[in-house]
Amino acid sequence: MKEIQNIRNAVKFIQSNCSADDYTFSVNNSDQHYTRFAQNGITQHISGQKQSVSLSVAFAARTGTASVNRLDQDSLLNLVKTAESLAKLNQPDPEFVPSEPACELPEVDNFSTNTAELTIETMVDNIQKCVENARIRKAIVSGISERNINTSYFMTKNGFEGYDKTTSFSHSMTMKKDDVETKVSNSVLDHAKFDMNRQIDLLNSQFDSLKKPVELKPGRIPVILRPAAVLQWMFYLIWTFDRRNADEGVTPFTGQIGKKFFGENFSFRSRLDDPDLIAGKFSPEGIPGSNIDWIERGVIRNMTTDRYYGKKLQIPAMNPYNIILDGGETSESEMMQMVDHGVIVNNLWYIRPVDRKTGEWTGLTRDGVLYFEKGEVKHSVYNFRWNEILHTATERILALGPAIQQEYYARIPTLLIDDFNFVDVTTF
Repeated sequence: MKEIQNIRNAVKFIQSNCSADDYTFSVNNSDQHYTRFAQNGITQHISGQKQSVSLSVAFAARTGTASVNRLDQDSLLNLVKTAESLAKLNQPDPEFVPSEPACELPEVDNFSTNTAELTIETMVDNIQKCVENARIRKAIVSGISERNINTSYFMTKNGFEGYDKTTSFSHSMTMKKDDVETKVSNSVLDHAKFDMNRQIDLLNSQFDSLKKPVELKPGRIPVILRPAAVLQWMFYLIWTFDRRNADEGVTPFTGQIGKKFFGENFSFRSRLDDPDLIAGKFSPEGIPGSNIDWIERGVIRNMTTDRYYGKKLQIPAMNPYNIILDGGETSESEMMQMVDHGVIVNNLWYIRPVDRKTGEWTGLTRDGVLYFEKGEVKHSVYNFRWNEILHTATERILALGPAIQQEYYARIPTLLIDDFNFVDVTTF
């Protein structure tokens, strides 16, 4: 394969010409296609290949990094000279860690021929289905379809070498008519497992249910959070779920490793063996992938850790490469019968920290909120602003739906949470 041969030639050049005590060398290639649509018509095709070549060097603890976008010898020579010059000018990095040694990498398959061979014509045909669906409802649809093929190569002077090839397909769309607007999105590794009809049905279900919203008084209300909303919240949990920050006392997780801190029904893990989710063959820093339990039935087992802090504590460096929340078997209709009344939230956004020390967040609902009573949806309501502490909210989980593939990196259930704290009503 020409790409592999070009990388190997570049590696030989770096090994022969880099005089640094230590270095890491990476090559990342992407082949991307984007088709955008708006106002019920395709507006833009963007496609092309990109290459990023990076070299980080160290003389003792003085470090420097440079990047180029080609693998010819002139570009590589400039890469080496620039990185080494910067390192020699720098002060020693007090948190420098030598590059990773050779290791055995897990066997994973992040590549789908179905996605790699996906044609523009097929993408356009699928978008046309979305447009026709919107026209039937006299509505406007907009969104984007993306097909990505990525390769990653990483090597170190100390002997690590890794190569991985990944694919993904994603589709998002927003339908709007007058004051009704809602969005759905989904992504997969294997395009054969993407169901456009299911996405259109989901969009229609949300859209048709949002007519003539009424104002519902805010307060502590039972909420059914659909998978898209749960995933948005998870991003912010992961952002603060850092071992070093916890040990330094700036998050609510200080001293909580091995202790039950979340609700009994809340488990979060990363797994190499889920065939539908991207798996972590190795991290951008050369850490081999492994199965990781982050939270197990409410107990914190591991937290994200970088290489410097991991070495300091003599524990492995780790970060989530996919997001799996354990689900249950309760349907949404069954959830509506478990409480007298409540709301269904499609998604969350504008999430911001209120107090990182306590873990309190605020944000808005989006893409539609439904009010239900005595097991039946009654009508849509205006969006809310909410304030919540994630770990305490998980203690109020009453039921979990089956975990579904929400994105190519995430499997997420619907959650029924009691007494969710809605603090205000918004008009947008």
